[in-house]
Amino acid sequence: MSSVLYDIPGPRAKRRNLIFSVVFLAAIALGTWWAISTLGEEGQLEWAKWEPFVKGEAWTTYLLPGLANTLKAAALSMVIALPLGAVLGIARLSDHAWVRAPATVVVEFFRAIPVLILMVFANVYYSQYWSLTISNEDRPMYAVVTGLVLYNASVLAEIVRAGILALPKGQTEAAKAIGLRKSQTMRTVLLPQAVTAMLPAIVSQLVVVVKDTALGGAMLSFTELLNSRKTLASYYSNVIPSFIVVAVIFIVLNFLLTSFASWLEKRLRRGKKSTGVVLGAGDAGEGLAGAPTPLVPDDGRAT
Repeated sequence: MSSVLYDIPGPRAKRRNLIFSVVFLAAIALGTWWAISTLGEEGQLEWAKWEPFVKGEAWTTYLLPGLANTLKAAALSMVIALPLGAVLGIARLSDHAWVRAPATVVVEFFRAIPVLILMVFANVYYSQYWSLTISNEDRPMYAVVTGLVLYNASVLAEIVRAGILALPKGQTEAAKAIGLRKSQTMRTVLLPQAVTAMLPAIVSQLVVVVKDTALGGAMLSFTELLNSRKTLASYYSNVIPSFIVVAVIFIVLNFLLTSFASWLEKRLRRGKKSTGVVLGAGDAGEGLAGAPTPLVPDDGRAT
């Protein structure tokens, strides 16, 4: 039995899929065994290297403060980049060239520059022109947030623009037919429908924001999670274990973010389905026989 989109595999295909699954699981088990044995041979599984992560000092002194700076930089970047990206994306759809052209230049320019270069330029700019306002301790945070905002706002602008353009043209035409202005159409018709479709892409970009904060620690001495791991590893001499612990923290953090986004997307879809109005037979009959007031006033002319 099959459908239009999917053919149910037959006996031969099932056997082939089973063989592929077994080979894949065996490869994963072999790779895991090789990694663990290699770590053991190099002495990376000794309890002395993992003991600091059981005690509270490694967390309270290094990891948790670094994680707090990572979340702070990522949160500030998200809060600024999301509305800025939405504004730029909508501006690129404007009918006015004096609005559309500058927005296009800004988006294409910052989207083409690596985020690390934006961070470095921002750091140099703040050190030369804002040295009296921004302290040396806060400058890496400002530079990281600036670079993340400029780059991710440009990417989010393209996501917003693509999400709106992906909607059926009948939505815009129907809004024009009932007399809505373009701003009203965008605010009340297009954006609410596009948000659900754009949510997975937006969340994937937000995950990128969280991970890109590590670039500031590598180049600008920003004391985020990865940079704090560097100090911890130099103190306890556990480079590989510290990398593994930080990687697990990033995995858990991004998993929580994507899980929340999936829950939010399902909730939005259920909310849209629950707003549908179902007409009964009496309502339908009244609509035909009762001749309710039309949306467009009748001027007495025959149609």
